[in-house]
Amino acid sequence: MLVREQGLSGYLGEFQRKVRSGDLGSLPVVLGLILIAIIFQSLNSRFLTAGNLSNIALYLAGPGLIAVGIVFVLLLGEIDLSLGSLAGASAAIAAVAAVQHGLNEWLAMLLAVGCALVIGALHGFFFAKLGVPAFVVTLAGFLAWNGLQGEVMGSKGTLNNIPDGVIAKLDNYFFNDVAVAYGVAAVGVAGYLIAALLGAKNRRQAGLPARSVTEIAVRAAALAVLAFGVAYMFNQDRGLPLALVVLLAVVIGSDFVLRRTRYGRQVFAVGGGIEAARRAGISVSRVRITVYMISAGLAAVGGLFLASQQGSADKLLGGGNVLMDAIAAAVIGGTSLFGGRGNAWSALLGTLVIEAIMVGLDMQNTSQSIQYMITGAVLLAAVVLDSVSRRTQKTSGRG
Repeated sequence: MLVREQGLSGYLGEFQRKVRSGDLGSLPVVLGLILIAIIFQSLNSRFLTAGNLSNIALYLAGPGLIAVGIVFVLLLGEIDLSLGSLAGASAAIAAVAAVQHGLNEWLAMLLAVGCALVIGALHGFFFAKLGVPAFVVTLAGFLAWNGLQGEVMGSKGTLNNIPDGVIAKLDNYFFNDVAVAYGVAAVGVAGYLIAALLGAKNRRQAGLPARSVTEIAVRAAALAVLAFGVAYMFNQDRGLPLALVVLLAVVIGSDFVLRRTRYGRQVFAVGGGIEAARRAGISVSRVRITVYMISAGLAAVGGLFLASQQGSADKLLGGGNVLMDAIAAAVIGGTSLFGGRGNAWSALLGTLVIEAIMVGLDMQNTSQSIQYMITGAVLLAAVVLDSVSRRTQKTSGRG
């Protein structure tokens, strides 16, 4: 309340206190994105063109969806090493069901996601009920579902997507009507404004400090500039990508679940301290099982987008650096490896950092080995920053 009463100077002072105490929030990743844009634009003037930025947006969906699932797991202070294999197996199940057996593509996708949810529940059961370490359970899953992927694909090895089918369009469809992009931007800004005003009203009625109408208006104006600027950029190329719309919908929905629901608070509570959560009456095993189901389900959807992006499902989809990039994205975006701290937006921001770096390096014809080295260095820097931040917060009494 005092900060808001002091106006701009109060906010600047609070920002300085947060930085000194190690509470950096999304500041490092935002500064990193600005630095990435400056560096690659100086190296290649096509980096910030509408066409190239649209391509980056397309690359976000697959790994971004997997990264959102990773965020849920990391909030528990755990890990899931099976998500890359699950993404590949899910894409294989959908492709075989739709292409080889003629099942409706929507039903084939639902079948793939349903199988992934069952697998996630199985992982959670072994971890939560039988006490097997999550690392071991998901490592076994990584091997098992990779084998399942090969078995499902059979001797063919590769199945092309149905031309102009649902899966083919997931990562290749654009809303080329300019009104769609601007409409989505307007809905996003209006949604934020309504939610912020209602939240402030509820806090005042409860006798709690709340943002002023002026502050909310300034934040909404800043969001509007960003949203309509992005919409304008997409309309200069092919239009708004469906893949980005789906990713944003999942991120916003996940953020709402984590920040605004009882279940989300339980996830943070379990990640912050298992015994304390149990004594507070939280069913720790239920939270753990459902989190692994969420991560598995999102991995399946991400696998379908990866299949759409490459035009087919095969025995290698989901392998390589897919899992590592998803974990790296969540951590780079600000989700702590130690549990209890993070949000769904960190998956989007972190994935954007990684894909921007990859695209920028591709434009410089940099070898893949160098790309891996740079991504590893960025991930290490993010983990070091997280560790230092937690230590600083504990020292300052805010950890």
